[in-house]
Amino acid sequence: MGRIRNLVVGCGVAVLGILSIPAIAQEVCLAQTYGQSSNARRYGTDGTSGFRGREGRSGQDGQSRTLVLDGNPVNLNLSGTDGGDGDDGGNGRSAFCGRQPRERNDVRAANGGDGGDGGQGGNGGSGGSVTVYYTDPAQLRSLSVIAAGGRAGRGGRPGYGAAGCRCERSSWEEEVCTGAPGSANRSCRTERYRCWDGADGRNGQSGRDGQPGQMGRLTLVQQAEPLAPDNPSITFSLARFQQQPVSLSRNIWAIRRGASTLLASGSIVADEYREFVERAEQTVQLNWAAQRSLSEVANESLGLELLENQSVQVTVPEDVWLVGDLEYEESVATYTVSELVLRSEATQLAVGEFSGSGADLQLSVVDLAAKSDVVATRFELRYRSTEDRFGDRGRFSTRYEGEIPAAWVTQNFNRFSIDLGQLPIDARYRQSGIRVEIELKAIRSLGGRSAEQTMSWRGSI
Repeated sequence: MGRIRNLVVGCGVAVLGILSIPAIAQEVCLAQTYGQSSNARRYGTDGTSGFRGREGRSGQDGQSRTLVLDGNPVNLNLSGTDGGDGDDGGNGRSAFCGRQPRERNDVRAANGGDGGDGGQGGNGGSGGSVTVYYTDPAQLRSLSVIAAGGRAGRGGRPGYGAAGCRCERSSWEEEVCTGAPGSANRSCRTERYRCWDGADGRNGQSGRDGQPGQMGRLTLVQQAEPLAPDNPSITFSLARFQQQPVSLSRNIWAIRRGASTLLASGSIVADEYREFVERAEQTVQLNWAAQRSLSEVANESLGLELLENQSVQVTVPEDVWLVGDLEYEESVATYTVSELVLRSEATQLAVGEFSGSGADLQLSVVDLAAKSDVVATRFELRYRSTEDRFGDRGRFSTRYEGEIPAAWVTQNFNRFSIDLGQLPIDARYRQSGIRVEIELKAIRSLGGRSAEQTMSWRGSI
């Protein structure tokens, strides 16, 4: 923006003819008149921002305990400690203003410093958990547990922003002359300059309160002897699995509510608690019944996991496709593998012949890995062609796109014949001489695994 003198003259002209200029020009004129000059020189020194308040410390979690009840009274205090409050933010520092200069330039006073943000309150510590072994449910009434979570710390208060400097004079005029005094080309004019007040510093933001600690949880085991550790899952090579069975175990738990009603009056624990139900154990063995030798995949890893419903989940590598069944007899599960195909073998299809025309148009696909006797296959097709035999050879349009019905696919061992003549494609685009562009996608699957392979063919019917 130029100096105010020029703006007043420019806007004055606009005002005289205000009905003849666009509204947007009027808005620009007003914005220039009342806005700050981009050439305004700063004077004074801006105030510094206040410091950010220190965060409150988090409370400590209560101690967790495991004990065996014998009917004698037991009192436990496992509460978490409170979180600390956050410190207040510091106030912003005032600007150093000094004297306002009077010069041939617009000026702007220094800004006040921003207030600092308050510190965040600390989180309360969680109550400690307690695991109880007992033989008689009445023994639980002898146990008093206080496992409250600590209170949250409060966030610190914000610091206040400091005021910016204020102009001593908001505007002044200076005479500007050109040419030597007394000469014919001597001319003088009056220019007006402005001073803008400095901005006040913003107030800081209040610190967030912390989170209260959670109450400790109760775990019940109605037996005197300690629980054996879990061993619910394992990963190892197929070769090792063939050599020796694997033992899996899992402790089964039930989630219930009403924990405090089971203990001595006044106990403070989380309402939801765990109760031991039973221990599940399963031995898993491998029965390799596939025609292919296990030695081909001996170093591949296999995962076994005993689930809470006491069934076994088998996880095989992505690149190894197995067909296997689990049979359970008492505490022994037998995993029988009947088929083996490598993923790389499932995607070794190739376009064979493209033959015939019209209703006899066919496309053949060959399985180079010869695994189609065990791998399921379905096809999706995009069929594109030129308009006619004499059309532009570079322009193709889509005539069919979608899955090929199984009724139009004939499989002969490892060779597939796709009856393109039966697809809903206009006969004009299946006649001899038409240029065709085919994109064929094969979706291959076995034992819950699948892979896709896309093949292309381009030529004339």
